[in-house]
Amino acid sequence: MTSPAPRPAWHEILGRDPNGLVFQTPEWTEAMCSTGYYTDASRLYEAADGRRWLVPMVRKAAMVAPLAAQFSLPHGWGLGGAITEGDFTGEEAQITYADLARQPVIQTGVHPSPLQTGAWEAAIPRGVPSAELLEHVLDLEGGFSAVWEKRFQSTTRTAIRKAEHSNLVVKAENSGELNRIFYEMFMDWSIRRGRERHLPAWLARLTNQRRDPLERFDRISKHLGQAYRVFVAFREGTPVAAAIYLTFGENAFYYRGTSRRELAHPVRANDLLQCLMIQAASDAGCRYYHMGESGGVGSLMRFKAGFGAVPTPFREYSIERLPITRAQAQKERLIKTMETLLLSRNNND
Repeated sequence: MTSPAPRPAWHEILGRDPNGLVFQTPEWTEAMCSTGYYTDASRLYEAADGRRWLVPMVRKAAMVAPLAAQFSLPHGWGLGGAITEGDFTGEEAQITYADLARQPVIQTGVHPSPLQTGAWEAAIPRGVPSAELLEHVLDLEGGFSAVWEKRFQSTTRTAIRKAEHSNLVVKAENSGELNRIFYEMFMDWSIRRGRERHLPAWLARLTNQRRDPLERFDRISKHLGQAYRVFVAFREGTPVAAAIYLTFGENAFYYRGTSRRELAHPVRANDLLQCLMIQAASDAGCRYYHMGESGGVGSLMRFKAGFGAVPTPFREYSIERLPITRAQAQKERLIKTMETLLLSRNNND
C-alpha cells in the first residue's frame, strides 16, 4: 500500500475503470485539499499477482492522527470507494477494510459508488456501522432518442415541450459568472427554506454559506475544467433555474440544482435543464446519468423517476474507535425534536 497515491498510477487505473467517477479523479481530490480543510490520504494497493486498486480518500487537516477523521469521501463531496483495473472483488474489499481498520484515526468513512455495492457489502466486517442510502441512476443505453421515447414519462415529455415554448434561454459553461448566478439562487433558496422553519434570513444564509461556500464551487470548477459546467435557464434576462453538471468517462452527474420556484415552475425550467444535461451526457458517450440522493423527499424522488432514473440502494460505512455514528444520530434526533417544538410554538403563537 502506498499513500498518498502516485498520480501516474492513479491516472492509469482510472483510465481502465469504466465505472470511474469524477469524484474519484485526482483533480477532485486536489480541489478538496485546496480548501485547506483536507489533506490527501488516497491509498494505492498492489497485490502479489499485480492487481491494483486505489481508494480516493482525504483526512481532516490540522488534527493529530488519533483525533483525525478520514473519508472516501466526505458528505457533500460526492462518492468515493475504489477504482480498479478490473472488477472490484470481495477479496480486495476485505484487504481494504483490514488496512483501514489499522489506521490510527478516530474514524474512517467509506461512501462508495452504488455501482460497487456488492463487493463492499459482502466484505463488511461485523460491527461496522452502516447506513442505507438511495441514489437515482438513469441508464443511457441506446442514446438520447431511446431515453426520450422509452424512459421519460409522458408527463415529463409534456413538461419539457412546455419549457421549450416558454422563451427560455439556457447557457451552459464553466465560468465564474454562471457559478455566481447559481450561488445567489442557492442562497435565496436557503433563505426560503429557513423561513419555512421560522429561521431568520441571516441565520439561514450564514448556515448554508458555512456548509457550502461559493469558494467550494469556484475551486471545483478550476480543477475540473470542462468536466464541470453550470446550466442556467433565463427568462426575459432573469435567471430562474440553475444546475451543476459533472462528467467523467461513462458517468455524468447532476451535482447540485436550485431555482426560483415561483418563476421556474410555471415554465418547467428545471425539467428543461435536466433534459439538456441528460442529452449532453448521452452525446458525450456516457452510460449512466446519476441524479444523486433525494433524502427521502417524495416530490424529488418522483421528479427523478419521471426521467426514467431508477432508485438504486447502496450503503455507507464507518470504521470508528468511538461510537461516533450513534452520537451523530442522537444529535440529529435532538435537533429535529427542537425544530418540531419551535415550529409548534410559533404556530400556536
